[in-house]
Amino acid sequence: MMKAYFTDMEAGIVKAISEGNSSHRKLYTLELARLGKRLYSGADSIAWCGITAPFDLLNAMGVTSCFVEFIGAMLALTGSVGPFIEETDHIGYSADACSYHRSVSGAAIRGMMPAPNFLIGTTNPCSGGLAVLENLARRFERELFVLHIPQDDSAGNVRFLADQMREMAAFVSRITGRALDDTALRKSVENSNRACGVIKEIFELAGRVPSPVASRDLSNFGIVMPLFFGSGQAIAIAEAYRDEFTKRIDAGADGKPGRKFRLLWIQNRIQFRHGLEKMLEEEYGASIISDELNDITWDPIDPENPFEGFARRAISIPFNGTIERRIGHLKKLAWQYRIDGAINPCNWGCRQGTGARGLMENGLREIGVPVLNLEVDCVDSRKFAEGQMRTRLEAFMEMLDGREPLRG
Repeated sequence: MMKAYFTDMEAGIVKAISEGNSSHRKLYTLELARLGKRLYSGADSIAWCGITAPFDLLNAMGVTSCFVEFIGAMLALTGSVGPFIEETDHIGYSADACSYHRSVSGAAIRGMMPAPNFLIGTTNPCSGGLAVLENLARRFERELFVLHIPQDDSAGNVRFLADQMREMAAFVSRITGRALDDTALRKSVENSNRACGVIKEIFELAGRVPSPVASRDLSNFGIVMPLFFGSGQAIAIAEAYRDEFTKRIDAGADGKPGRKFRLLWIQNRIQFRHGLEKMLEEEYGASIISDELNDITWDPIDPENPFEGFARRAISIPFNGTIERRIGHLKKLAWQYRIDGAINPCNWGCRQGTGARGLMENGLREIGVPVLNLEVDCVDSRKFAEGQMRTRLEAFMEMLDGREPLRG
């Protein structure tokens, strides 16, 4: 099912591009389809990972790798997630567990997850994701390597994590039989640095007033792009986005009359098809111009000493560390993008998004940015009451209409 889905997706996008219907978003989606196709091909060395794994290191070692939540999102997008979640219900999974993880687990039970060569777990961003990888390791009878990510970069924490990543590289070499090639690693790091440099330009363009960004442009961008780090595709995608936003600015395509509300989306998007983003744009002139992870929080990595750079990057992710640190990052984004309001889809079962929602709401309120907390399952559309969500969004937008914009 999933292999056919990704194969058909790739063919459809390639056909559209060949007919002259090319865009930055199509290039991005094409590479996602090709990644999914490789995961299900049975030909590549496969690793299921945590979200903060060093994917450019794995790419340099010839491994096709992906965080497991990607499959949950794809199942949601296809509208087929329900039976997989029900599978976990039947064997006693808690109904208040994260649906990303329940759907992945159900897919594995039903034989819809390709067997990996190995797994790389990470303690950040959540324990639920690590638990899924532990269960998958047992189910597939494959070895799991866990990266224990410190909460800050003080004292010897960077060296501690860098040494783990060196051990991880040795672990991968043992499993695959391929040694880490210094030239390939250096090239991978250089590609990542170049891609991240362009991504910073993208985010700077997104912060322009008015912004060239439509709500779907940067959906899940900051969390998905690291899957391509180390590859030429990451650079190509980033450059396509940069060039498209520059073209829109030069053409004045973003200069619609009247005020355009600028929204920040906290955590991750609702993954299945729905009409809320279209409603916000068409009825209220509102665009989601940034997701919470749409930021480069690390310095360029030294190609001659990459492991410390990989470690600093993993530690820097806003989900890592204290809630005060995360709130500080949200405030930074609000000022950087001149945000009018923020939307937090409190994903059912997510302790980070739901458990900290009051603290994040209070923190952003301190700088004059109101937050709408939506109680929603971002994966399971069966629990989605679009009419109720629409009513709450309408009230929120009407409230924003009476406020002054955030000024830096």
